[in-house]
Amino acid sequence: MNSEAYPQLPNRCRLILAANMKLVLSQDLIKAAQAGDVASVILYSKDNAAHEFEAYCKAVTPQLQEAGCAVLIADDTQIFGKSGADGLFLEQQKSTINDIIARFSPHNIVGCGNIKARHNALEIGESKPDFVFFGKLGGDIKLQAHPKNIALAQWWAELIEIPGVVMGGNDLNSIIEVAQTGIDFVALEQAVFSGDSFEKNIIAANALLDEHAPSFDEDEE
Repeated sequence: MNSEAYPQLPNRCRLILAANMKLVLSQDLIKAAQAGDVASVILYSKDNAAHEFEAYCKAVTPQLQEAGCAVLIADDTQIFGKSGADGLFLEQQKSTINDIIARFSPHNIVGCGNIKARHNALEIGESKPDFVFFGKLGGDIKLQAHPKNIALAQWWAELIEIPGVVMGGNDLNSIIEVAQTGIDFVALEQAVFSGDSFEKNIIAANALLDEHAPSFDEDEE
């Protein structure tokens, strides 16, 4: 995290980065994470290239942690253990969430994603994950966040204490609508890892959140 821009953690919706190892070079990811406030980075691979993914995770995890990011490994407990990451993100392995939470929590973060409906969200919530994620990794195929995920975020933020995350769109301005739901985090991927400067995209994303995201203190009032 850029400590000059954020001497204290912002008390509003914060940014999470999703990084597919096939699409984001390790050095670019680290530079982006160092450019501004990034609460967490979710590392994933959808090509089942376990050896390459393990090497990627081991290479970037300590530097991301040094930048102030919690590092989460998607759907691979072995690579999580070997990389020194802070936790796990379960998207494909949701059926094992109870076992994984019992095994790794509370010392490690365990979040659950690809949640598409209220009943599914409530079922997952009963397992007491550290967060739930509306949308899926790599799901930012349109400019704006999916309307269904926005509706789920509004409902969740009003009723449930477990933190929520929404996958934003592939345009930076999509985070405005996400943040205004009152949700805790917005996840970005293409919106950051495109264009000429990933660092500038991080700075711009945080500026949008500073301007448009409601303060959580105001919500409590």
